[in-house]
Amino acid sequence: MKKKGLYRDFFLHFDILVMLAVFCIATTLVLVKGITWVYMLYFMIGFVSYMFTEYITHRFFFHLKTPKNTFFLKLLKRLHYDHHKHPNDLHLLFLPLWYSVPNLLIAASIFYIIVQSVVGTVSFISGIVLMLLIYEWKHYVAHRPINPKTKLGKWVKKTHILHHYKNENYWYGVSTPFVDVLFGTLKNEKEVETSQTAKDLEKRA
Repeated sequence: MKKKGLYRDFFLHFDILVMLAVFCIATTLVLVKGITWVYMLYFMIGFVSYMFTEYITHRFFFHLKTPKNTFFLKLLKRLHYDHHKHPNDLHLLFLPLWYSVPNLLIAASIFYIIVQSVVGTVSFISGIVLMLLIYEWKHYVAHRPINPKTKLGKWVKKTHILHHYKNENYWYGVSTPFVDVLFGTLKNEKEVETSQTAKDLEKRA
């Protein structure tokens, strides 16, 4: 596939377009109201908080042991299990809007209760959505025939590939593998055994 087609698949994907629109609208609102150090702080809080929630959600929710409840199993299959079975399926690469939008609204509501500021909350949302878009892009690059130009980009792609094909119990940080360092899940690939369930999370005991 030509590079043009690869970029088109990402930037014209409906879920990505919606999140790009949310980011542009939120950022414009903050700019119109006027940038302050407080709003910049709220933006950074949103940006950094997504780095950690990405890791926590991936490790402790998306990788839950196979639930017996049919609905919950179906939910996890769409969110992550099926992605491990078919890691290069474009449809399964992106977080669905029915998952990301409610979570964004919940986070915004909690933040608003704390700061009591609409513009401050919108700034917080901008930070979250920007990091979400970065996550989506890095995840996309990891699974598509795109060669990162930087050493950092190549390392990020490599660690995610290891998560899928070496062992699903390590390298959870898709966009920010450094979080794995904090939680002890960034390992030397030579010291990790190849998992028999990395490609089929439902078969884990």
